[in-house]
Amino acid sequence: MPANHQFNVLFLCTGNSARSILAEALMNRWGKGKFKAYSAGSNPKGEIHPKTIEILNKNHFNTTGCRSKSWDEFTGADAPEIDFIITVCSSAANETCPIIPGNPASAHWDIADPARQFDSEEDQDKAFLTAFMELDQRIQLLIDLPSEKLDKIALHEHIHKISDQK
Repeated sequence: MPANHQFNVLFLCTGNSARSILAEALMNRWGKGKFKAYSAGSNPKGEIHPKTIEILNKNHFNTTGCRSKSWDEFTGADAPEIDFIITVCSSAANETCPIIPGNPASAHWDIADPARQFDSEEDQDKAFLTAFMELDQRIQLLIDLPSEKLDKIALHEHIHKISDQK
């Protein structure tokens, strides 16, 4: 890989309303120039969970252009070539993914769903913060890898190792 190669990462989740959106925002902030992130869902909700926007705004992320979308957007000839697909929920990890052009490597990062039902708003806030922090940690580990010295297969192995981080 050329030293200036930018890796395209697609974060997948079923609803594309919380975890995958958080991962996309984090990767685009921290991986700028090295990684470009996208997110999508197998069954997108069509809207981003309000707590997702809230935590991103609290952490000074620009949410302009954030939207819940189908993974079908990444299967066409005009789609960006994806280097890595990372599922961030168990449902998406167990689904049959569409054929994404470019034969991307894949990994699964099991992040608990902060958008599920909770007994209190405080519990849900904690779940969103936990998901945000877990994704941030894993993304930091990924972007800190010396990608200019790694080929796609080696980077794929490192992504799998990162999935075990908590």
